[in-house]
Amino acid sequence: METAFQRLEWLIGKDKVADLATKSVLVFGCGGVGSYAIEALARGGIGRLVIVDGDVVAVSNINRQLIALPETVGMRKVQAEYNRVKQIRPDMVVEAHDMVYTKDIYPEFIEEAKVDFIVDAIDMVTAKIQIAEEAKRLHIPMIMSMGCGNKLHPELLTLADIKKTHTCRLARVMRRELRKRQITSLPVVYSPEPVITPVRDEDSKSPGTISVMPSVAGLIMAGYVLRQLEGLDK
Repeated sequence: METAFQRLEWLIGKDKVADLATKSVLVFGCGGVGSYAIEALARGGIGRLVIVDGDVVAVSNINRQLIALPETVGMRKVQAEYNRVKQIRPDMVVEAHDMVYTKDIYPEFIEEAKVDFIVDAIDMVTAKIQIAEEAKRLHIPMIMSMGCGNKLHPELLTLADIKKTHTCRLARVMRRELRKRQITSLPVVYSPEPVITPVRDEDSKSPGTISVMPSVAGLIMAGYVLRQLEGLDK
């Protein structure tokens, strides 16, 4: 009888698909990068997802976020994401946390989440640093997204160790700050594409975005997580 993961079983084997169903992944961010990573992890057989976001769906999110639809505008992002994942896999364990994570406010959150992998798909530098520090302290593998804004070429997105990144402004900041904390090696998805200066309202500081950049970054991250959990990169 046909099953949801039949094609995946053909590719990696029934044992590995069964093992994926026992794994838990914590995803910070349900936006452009995070929503695609979450979707791919759910469709990829992960058994439990812990999702974190403290924002609401805005009209301007529709161009790049899976959860952003006319009918979800104004909805809390974690609720929209929870609903979407449950539509895909009604029996999946999904824990939604409507919050903006910082270790100062939620000091035990990552440890108490009890996960096998962490995906950082947020853009707040302070929180990214703290997530990386906690992952190192708790020996939880993780992957981090760098900047996707003000860029046009998804084919340039690259999976690399942060120490080998270049050109990306966010990666430069993160290299410096993580080095201060003795974190010199960390898998990231980044683009070496030079940024485009956006033409926007004078009172806005948000980057320009195109649909294909954050989506591809999220899928690359999810692919890395699935392969690492099952030793498929060896």
